[in-house]
Amino acid sequence: MKNKEFFKETIKLVGAFTIRVIIAYVIAILFYVVVLDGVMAQSLGNGLYNLNYDFYVWVVTNKTIIQIIYVILVFMIVAYRFFLKRVKNEYKLYNSLNNILNENIESIELPTDMMKFSERLNKIKYEYNTSQNNAKEAEQKKNDLMMYMAHDLKTPLTSVIGYLSLLSEANIQDKQAEQKYLKIAYDKSLRLEELTNQFFEITRYNLNDMPINKINIDLSILFDQLIDEFYPMLEERKLKLEVNKPNTLIYKADGDKLARAFGNLLKNAISYSYENTIITVDVIETEKNIEIIFKNKGVTIPEYKLDKIFEQFYRADESRGTNNGGAGLGLAITKDIIELHNGTIEAKSEDEVIEFIVKLMK
Repeated sequence: MKNKEFFKETIKLVGAFTIRVIIAYVIAILFYVVVLDGVMAQSLGNGLYNLNYDFYVWVVTNKTIIQIIYVILVFMIVAYRFFLKRVKNEYKLYNSLNNILNENIESIELPTDMMKFSERLNKIKYEYNTSQNNAKEAEQKKNDLMMYMAHDLKTPLTSVIGYLSLLSEANIQDKQAEQKYLKIAYDKSLRLEELTNQFFEITRYNLNDMPINKINIDLSILFDQLIDEFYPMLEERKLKLEVNKPNTLIYKADGDKLARAFGNLLKNAISYSYENTIITVDVIETEKNIEIIFKNKGVTIPEYKLDKIFEQFYRADESRGTNNGGAGLGLAITKDIIELHNGTIEAKSEDEVIEFIVKLMK
């Protein structure tokens, strides 16, 4: 196949050169017959005679040699111009190879008779840029996942520290409460270990391939577990949490992922609530979906910030340090998880009330 293409290109090149030579000779012969040996013959002869008699005699007696030289000269001029153009085209082609790796140049432009080269080079350039962009996106997604996991390590660690602090600082007389705190701290330590193990395997996945294992779970039990998990943080901020939910609410989902999403919303509510206020969570079941509304009292978030609140690394309250307000990843993680469950999430804020509304389709 390649030999056939090479043969075709060679035939084209020879054909193009032959046509140009023929056209040039037709024009040259007409010029010689009509102009040099016709209209201007007398004036040229007189000019040579007056310039140099011996040279004039030589030209007259060696007319055939003059014609041969004329033919050779025409051929040389045609060949020079033809191959000079090819050399220039090859030079342009050579320079265009450097532009394949240049993302700033949209496309490679070559002369019309090199359209095939231009199309192939642009195809290579497009494929190269696409692969480069895909590689950058994959690397960015991997970095995002690593940061997401590092962010998620904070929640169980905070719970462990919080419950251990309660055990070390308070004189707990109730042995049942003490055992409860120890068990929660132990469970969160196991969760911390699990997340750490996941951290080392994070390079297997990108964000769109985050594994989802959907099974029937009881959302009411899930929220009971979250209440226990965030108890130390609520106590520290002098906050109360009220969860209004059915006694049982079965939903097919990835329990770990939803716990992560709802935990991020609770953590956000705790971080941005006024002290001595109540955080409420209303879980409402309808025929088509399950609606979960997280509501807390805090500084009203302006509309322009609400539009960006789910973006990665965006923090609505930029005055907070990262130790208080987080790195701006929690809500981005939450949005991704909710959407992976074919759900939606939106934020509202007015009159010092902040609401996050999650809708999970049945």
